[in-house]
Amino acid sequence: MFDRILEKRIEPYLFRGRVVIIYGPRRVGKTTLVKKVLANHPEKRTLYLNCDLQSVQESLAVQEATMLKSFLGERDLVVLDEAQNVPEIGKVLKILVDTYPEMQIIATGSSSFDLANRTGEPLTGRVYPLRLYPISLRELAGEDGFNLIEPRLENLLRFGLYPSIIDLSEKNAQFELQELVSSYLYQDVLAYLGSKQSKMVKDLLRLLALQIGNEVSFQELGGILGIDRRTVASYIDILEKSFVIFTLRGFSRNLRKEVGKTQKIYFYDVGIRNALLQAHAPIALRNDVGALWENFCVVERIKRNNHLAIFSNKYFWRTYDQKEIDYIEERDGILSGFEFKWSPKRTMKVPKEFLETYPNSSVEKIDKSNYWSFLL
Repeated sequence: MFDRILEKRIEPYLFRGRVVIIYGPRRVGKTTLVKKVLANHPEKRTLYLNCDLQSVQESLAVQEATMLKSFLGERDLVVLDEAQNVPEIGKVLKILVDTYPEMQIIATGSSSFDLANRTGEPLTGRVYPLRLYPISLRELAGEDGFNLIEPRLENLLRFGLYPSIIDLSEKNAQFELQELVSSYLYQDVLAYLGSKQSKMVKDLLRLLALQIGNEVSFQELGGILGIDRRTVASYIDILEKSFVIFTLRGFSRNLRKEVGKTQKIYFYDVGIRNALLQAHAPIALRNDVGALWENFCVVERIKRNNHLAIFSNKYFWRTYDQKEIDYIEERDGILSGFEFKWSPKRTMKVPKEFLETYPNSSVEKIDKSNYWSFLL
């Protein structure tokens, strides 16, 4: 059992007349988290509902205030787990928060709610959205800090940081990851696209898994898969909304030779990425360690900044003559660049055009000798 940093962040948002929505992939611990929140309020009349159940979906689909209240009863705190399964959940939440603001609703979702429901009903001003990721390095380290992470680092790169994976043996970790990939990874995606697209989605994800750290061309992916560019873009959008992958855009502002209209795609968990490719070999035997390290560092940095409530724009940078920076954060008008090298012996050549064009910018190398200062 890991203490989740988000647990403490939820409390200040409760009983303020808004819905608290916790987004995140399946199996990252949303259910465990919300049940702990319920247990933290023994003085309240609480209710937990699993919206994967058809009976719950049907009872919440009525979209009429008094009938919803009759189903929920006189409750102070209600959890709707995997709420994206309820038809037009946006409208249901709007009715509840507008009619019964004293009833605190916590809803979890393993996909953005408009993915399966296409409701278009705005919840602006009625929601506190929060994000739960797989376990972060900060959560894994706890009070022990860097010393707990260091001996496990290579295993984390191979098997990722899903809560159910971290403490397993290599054999059991591989088995658990395959179950995650085969049973849960596509569940929300295929609920939207239909089961007939299962092979196409799996093939697309494998191609993306092979291209982490590189720029991705939708046109090229479409050519390989036999579909058009727009279809590729729509599939990737759905995979993003299901928290399987995320996109970084190219940074382009002042230089004519900067590449701006392109993207890199990363996985929210490197263990999932490796499982898609059946690639769990030890780090010393791999030829993809550079790309794997880059994905790992980018996603762990995003988790870390989320925990610390640090908000920044995120990009990568490249010019047409192949000068590049793996990852850039823009905060308060200042650009901070980072190059990821697994080996401390690998050198980094800082593009002088970047530093000259963007005053006060910086570029730093992140490798396995100094990653803790960047990720913890």
